This record gives sequence, C-alpha cells and structure tokens, in this order.
Amino acid sequence: MQVKKTWKQVDGVLLLDKPIGLTSNDALQKVRRLFSAAKGGHTGTLDPMATGLLPLCFGEATKFSADLLNADKTYEAVVKFGVTTDSGDADGKVIATAAVNVAESNIFRVLPQFTGPIQQVPPMHSALKRDGRPLYELARQGIVVEREARAVTIHSLEVLAFAADTLHLRVSCSKGTYIRVLASDIGDVLGCGGHLTALRRTEIADLDLTNSVTLAELEALDETQRLERLQPVDALLLSLPKLMVEGEAAERFSHGNPIERPNGQDGKIRVYADERLLGVGEPGSDGRLWPKRLVQLPA
Repeated sequence: MQVKKTWKQVDGVLLLDKPIGLTSNDALQKVRRLFSAAKGGHTGTLDPMATGLLPLCFGEATKFSADLLNADKTYEAVVKFGVTTDSGDADGKVIATAAVNVAESNIFRVLPQFTGPIQQVPPMHSALKRDGRPLYELARQGIVVEREARAVTIHSLEVLAFAADTLHLRVSCSKGTYIRVLASDIGDVLGCGGHLTALRRTEIADLDLTNSVTLAELEALDETQRLERLQPVDALLLSLPKLMVEGEAAERFSHGNPIERPNGQDGKIRVYADERLLGVGEPGSDGRLWPKRLVQLPA
C-alpha cells in the first residue's frame, strides 16, 4: 500500500545549482518533495540545457519570488561558430553551416555592437505567447510568425576563452535577454553564424553560486541537514533598505495599516520587528509606508 505524502510548512529560500536536462519546474518539484514543502515556487526559468543558479522559494518566501524576475543576471555562455540552428541553441535543428575564419581580433571588434542598450528579436522557440499560444508550440509545427524586437541591456561582455570556432563569454544583462539570440546574432555579424552550446547562470541580483547546493548533494543529506541549507525568507530582499519598528508601529504594519516612512527613503522597504521580518512596504500617495506584502513567520 502506497503511503500518502505528508506536506508541511517550510519557509525559506534554497539556492539550487540546477543540473542540465531538467526544466526549472522539474527541479522545483524534486526539491519540494525532498523538503516535503507544502508550497514552493522558482524565481525565473532556466532552459533544460542550462545549468546554474535557480533560487527556489518555499512557504512565506514565495511571496517575494517575483521580485527577482526584473533583476539583472550574469551567465557564462559557450558559442560555437559555423553552425546555425532553428532554436539558436544545441537543442535545435541545424539549418545552416559555414566555414569559420574568425580571429580573436574579430571577436573584440564586434562585441561592442552588443554592449549597452540593444534590440533583440525573441526566438520562435520561446514561451512568449501569440493569440494565447506559446511560440514554441507554433515553432514545433513549422509556423514562423513576426516578432517585434525588444529593448534589453547588455551591461558587459567578457571573453573568457576563444579557440578556433568556440567562444566562451561572461554576460551580464538585464531581464528579458535571450543569450541564444545573442550567440546567433554575434555569429551572423561575424559572417559564419553560430549557436549556443552551453549556458550557466552564475548570478541573479546579489545572489550567486557561493552558497548553492546541487540536487545530488541535497539528496544525500538527511532532513535536518537539508533544512540547514535553506536561506532565510528575506534572502531575496537584501538589496532593499531595512527598517526596524517596534510597539504600535509594528502592530499597525503587521495588521496591514500604514506607518510613517523614514525620511529620504523611496521605493520598497523591508520591515522588521525584533529582527523578525514583517514584510515589505511601499510609499503611498499620502507619503506614508503602506504594507505591500506581509509574512506570517513563527515568533
């Protein structure tokens, strides 16, 4: 007889080093089962072929998962020149090949064209929707539709290695940047085409791989050791200014009422009482700090 899974309240953030071959949701569900966590979510999709930093949120931390969607990100990417695929990466079908006659000086000459504010045309193999249908569904049927170019920002491009037909780059970029489109576009400018063969996300905002854990490492731990790998609920909020409140102000804020806003503080603020996170507030039109998201954590 199969024993029914018992789910429980687990609050915190796990910095997962996602393995290749899993979707972000697959990785989330595997980790969620290891923690027996009743509620979980991730903070931004990584393609199955990509590895690296995937922050997973559980319990009360899921209230802040969307805060990282707009954050800058850093990747390490491997681009192979001379081969173009329909998806822009190694999972796609080869649609063109060309001889590669590229010197390192050519690389450094063209990269400035892709630094700063640029326009990217989203790939057909993406989750963007047209008339309610994801583009990747249309692409699988051989249907290609017009896509409008979108503005993104490449903060920096660093050459880590280059040999023959393979370029290893570090890319720091804004939200919405498609690294496989970047790889393909660089290949097009060089006249030989190219596609992405490997991608690893190393940073999201202030988070990096330093305190991450792999799925295999997590599976080898017992329940207590796994819980010790969780970051606190406010791990996604550390870039926000911090406000300590007490007494009546703490009571008002925790019950969804506004409090006085600190002078000179604009934008979101994380609010604490006795070092315990109450939630995140935002300035209202009346100049006071209004609760935006509240958490209910054990005292």
